[in-house]
Order: sequence, then structure tokens, then C-alpha cells
Amino acid sequence: MELATELGPNVTVLDQGDRTVYVVGTAHISRKSVEEVRQTIEAIRPDTVCVELCATRFSAMFDLDRWRTLDIFQVIRERKVLFLLANLTLSAYQRRLGEQLGVEPGAELKEAVKAAEDVGAQLVLADRDIQATLKRTWASLRLLDKVKVLGALSEGFFGGTEISEDDLEKLKDRDHLSDMMRTFAEQLPRVQRPLIDERDRYLMSAIDDAPGRKIVAVVGAGHVEGMVRYQGQRADRGLLSVIPPTKLWVRSLKWIIPALMLGAFWFGYQKQAGASLGDMLKAWIIPNAVMAALMTMIGGAKLLSVITAAVASPITSLNPTIGAGMVVGLVEAWLRKPTVADCERLNQDVLTLRGLYRNRFSRVLLVAALATLGSALGAWVGATWVVTLW
Repeated sequence: MELATELGPNVTVLDQGDRTVYVVGTAHISRKSVEEVRQTIEAIRPDTVCVELCATRFSAMFDLDRWRTLDIFQVIRERKVLFLLANLTLSAYQRRLGEQLGVEPGAELKEAVKAAEDVGAQLVLADRDIQATLKRTWASLRLLDKVKVLGALSEGFFGGTEISEDDLEKLKDRDHLSDMMRTFAEQLPRVQRPLIDERDRYLMSAIDDAPGRKIVAVVGAGHVEGMVRYQGQRADRGLLSVIPPTKLWVRSLKWIIPALMLGAFWFGYQKQAGASLGDMLKAWIIPNAVMAALMTMIGGAKLLSVITAAVASPITSLNPTIGAGMVVGLVEAWLRKPTVADCERLNQDVLTLRGLYRNRFSRVLLVAALATLGSALGAWVGATWVVTLW
């Protein structure tokens, strides 16, 4: 490995015998990275350009009509509300930083795709599918880790982070980046493996298999050091893309908890001929209804949606096949009727809290997510209350 200073300080050259790989380490919201990517590809005129994109992200980046075709009812029915909100949150954070610097997030990857076409190079989408990455990352976390991640996402969404272009360029410095990654691994070691280490292996393996004798790979600077470590090591990319199944005990909880609650109600009925049953029903229904309705109101839901949350939560909490968020979300979507214009503005409106509430599409997502959270909290309180009455 050597550093190609004539090409730029962020280009790492990997000599692989009969072929050479030029790895361009970038910052995803850096104007200098955009220029460096273009200059590198034009100077080398490679056979192949590999980019840190999967088919899903590539489509999202270049399909200008993607929001126009988004179906809110399908998103809710397929239980992708939280997944879409997480993606919008991450996108909003990057766009906010990008707007400070006058650079569109991922502009250097777009430039790599255009430059590859200009020089006649083959394009390889070298990254693992984003859904596999997010789901493998989430599945690896413990409850406390998940709380930390959700807190970090909220801070990134609502925070007013300011960053200068000089600070951004420091993120591409190898020593600074190594220190940052070590700190990250110490704080959330379970995130480090699926989010960074596995993708380092996946990216390097895809690049190793790319055709041609001259390869330019455009990746985030944070991946370069790890990718170099995995150079030449075969990786089963199919295995790295497998989404681990939910643990048996977690799947069982969906059925065990409702069964225990129904058993408790039956026990109360048998024990005191209905007197205890009434107390247990109130202990279950009240917190479920109140918490779900309250959280739905915080989301700015319509009155009928709030009522639906209060009625549905005590029932859906005992039914593992359907959640209160799904029911409330469908009702809110029917009432608000998000338009194509709402979908087209979605990526911009989520940059601010006001825009998030103003946009009818994002409002429906928010209501559905908060209804789910409120129902879960209510079920927890209700179950605890019922147990105290035994």
C-alpha cells in the first residue's frame, strides 16, 4: 500500500499484481471530495469504477420520482414506518450539514457515477443493501444500546449541529479517523461490527471481484483503513447480507404476554366471580388507552385517530398479529389524504420540526410511530398493574 500524493492526499493505491485499485476516501458532504473524485477518475481513466452504493440507495439517489410513487398505506401495512422514519432522519441530518456547506449529501458518489460514464468505465455498486445493514445492526443491539442509538438519531434530527468545511476535511485524515472509530467502537461495540467491519469486508470483496486492470473505488473515508486490512481475503457476501431471524424468545413474547394477560383475566373471574375481573380489565384498559391516545395527540393526530388509538390499543396489545400503530396510521392516512406534492416535499420538509408536522405524509408516519410507542408503554404499565392485583 502506498499513498498516491500526485493524485491527492485521500487516494490510497493498492497494488494487486496484474491490476491496481485506487481507493478514494471521501466525506459524503464535502465539496473537495466531489472535485477529487472527478479528478481521480479523469486522471486514471479506469476500466471500472466501484462506488459505496447498493441498488436501493442508487435508485433512491437517481430516481427523481421516487417520492411521487410512495404509497403511505403500503408503508403502514408492510410495517415500514419506523424504517422509513429512520432513513428520513439520517437523510435530514446529512442534508442539514450539506446545506451549511452548499453540498448535496452523496454528491461525490453521484459525481463518480457521472465520471465513470464520461470515461466509459464500467460501474459496480459495491455496497451491501442498506436494509440488510440496518436490520443486522439493529438485531445486534441490546435494549440499552437501542436506546442510545435512538437518542443519537433524535439528537441528529432535532439538533442544530454546526460543522465547518475544515472540520469536515479532518474527518478524512487517517489518524484522526482511526481515533474516532476506536472511540465509537468502545462506546457501541455491537454497532461497530455490522455497521462498519462487515461493510469493510463486503466493500473490499466486491472491489476485489470487480473486472478490469485499473479500478477506482469511491468510498467513505471511514472505510478505507478497514478495507485495506481485508484486501485479498475472500468474503461470503451472501452470508454477510443475511438478515438474522428474530430470536425465539422474542418471537414467543408476542404470544406469551397476551396469553398471560388473558389467563390473568380468567383467573380473576374464577377467583371472585367477576369482581376481580372488573378491576383487572380497568387496570389493563386505562393505561393502554390513555398512553396510546396521549402519544397520538403529541403526534398531532386528528380527533378520530386519537379515539381510535384509545379503543384499539387495549385490543391490539393482546393480538400479536396487528399493532395499534398500524390501525391508527391507516385511519390518519385516510383522514389526511397525503398528496403527491406532500411526497415530493418530504425530503425537504423533514429538515425541520415544523416541516415534519406540516407535511401530511410525514405527519401520518409520526402519528403511527407514536401510537405504537404509546401502546407499548401502556401495555407495560397495564401488565404491571394487573399483576399487582393478583
